[in-house]
Amino acid sequence: MFNNIAWRYDFLNHFLSFGTDRYWRKKAIQLLKKEHPKFILDIATGTADLALAAMKLDPEKIIGVDISTDMLAIGREKIKKRNLNGKIELLEGDSEALIFEDNKFDAVTVSFGVRNFQNLEKGLKEIHRVTKSGGTALILEFSQPTNKLIRTLYNFYSSKITPKIGKAISKDDAAYAYLHESVSAFPYGTNFTNILQKVGFKETKIIPLTFGVATIYLAKK
Repeated sequence: MFNNIAWRYDFLNHFLSFGTDRYWRKKAIQLLKKEHPKFILDIATGTADLALAAMKLDPEKIIGVDISTDMLAIGREKIKKRNLNGKIELLEGDSEALIFEDNKFDAVTVSFGVRNFQNLEKGLKEIHRVTKSGGTALILEFSQPTNKLIRTLYNFYSSKITPKIGKAISKDDAAYAYLHESVSAFPYGTNFTNILQKVGFKETKIIPLTFGVATIYLAKK
């Protein structure tokens, strides 16, 4: 599915969120600034938007991992255009079976990817495993607004409008219907931090964005 929509993925992200996705990524990266991470893993990196944003942190190396070859190809072109091949490396791989050794990364990031894990707990255990002791996991994911009116409007937009626009532009029948379904099924808020704590993380924080449409989760190992 992600290979099918890769060619329109970035455009649709910006268009359907009215450009807010750029702000969300920028805000997420700012929260890592005080950590000064030098070695960063970006899981479900897609077309590398968060990995590129993380260059603001002046890391020594960023590795992005994704299972979609077509998304990675677009990400590599973006990295090449910015002359960042020596700083950012993209690898094909399964987020739930990472190839890296234990305690390797100062920070592990995921933007809009954990809800796509086939086994959420298994994927989070892998994030915990490869994060250094004292390191940080930063997860940016869609959530549900707490305000009833905003939640109603948001659910109407994401279930009725987004799939039609997504289908018309990406030519994929299922991808943007899946977006709403995956967001609705995701255990956001304290339900999610409970799982983070279960797999071993501590000092979990929840930072809602844009009326709760998206949320940043921070957790320490």
